[in-house]
Order: sequence, then C-alpha cells, then structure tokens
Amino acid sequence: MPGKFEVYKDKAGEFRFRLKAANGQNILGSEGYSKKASCMNGIESVKKNSQDPDRFSSKETASGRFTFRLTASNGQVVGTSQTYESESGCKGGMKSVADCAPGASVDDQT
Repeated sequence: MPGKFEVYKDKAGEFRFRLKAANGQNILGSEGYSKKASCMNGIESVKKNSQDPDRFSSKETASGRFTFRLTASNGQVVGTSQTYESESGCKGGMKSVADCAPGASVDDQT
C-alpha cells in the first residue's frame, strides 16, 4: 500500500522529507538538506534502499525503546524512524517503510 512523502522546510530553512503510511502516520524522517534537489534524491534513495532488508538497522535506546535507520549502499543514513515501545513494533515500522516507499507519491509543501 503506497504512502506519501511530504517535502517541507524546517525552522532552519533546510529541506526535509517524511514518509507517511496510508493511515497518515509518520514512519520515516530525513536529515536536513540545504538544496531541494538533494532532498528529492534522498526520497529516491529511500524508495530504492527500502527494498533491501540489509539496509535497515534497529537499536534499543537507553530507555528500552526501539528505533531504526535506513542506509544507502554507501552507508549514509537516508531516514530514521520514530521511537517504538517494542521491538516487534519497530520491525513492523520497517516493514511499513518497505511496503509504502516504492509507490509513494511526493507532496511538495515548500
């Protein structure tokens, strides 16, 4: 089920994207980019790399919660998740990114 990438400018004036699932929940966020073209390249990287399970890595936080990151083939982080209460929730988030990203539309809010 496709999701939606929202492209926006943060308070510092940098371009960012967030991937929303079909239910509207944020499931992945980006770093800040100085150029919009770089942000759009980041979206393409998420679409591609989300299809490789080896590109996802999860970790437990000091508070016992879980997060994950999606990396490109060069090792650069292209997206980070919200914090999940459980490891199974975190794994579900990774699956949701893999399911939603490839066909996701882009909503340019800039």
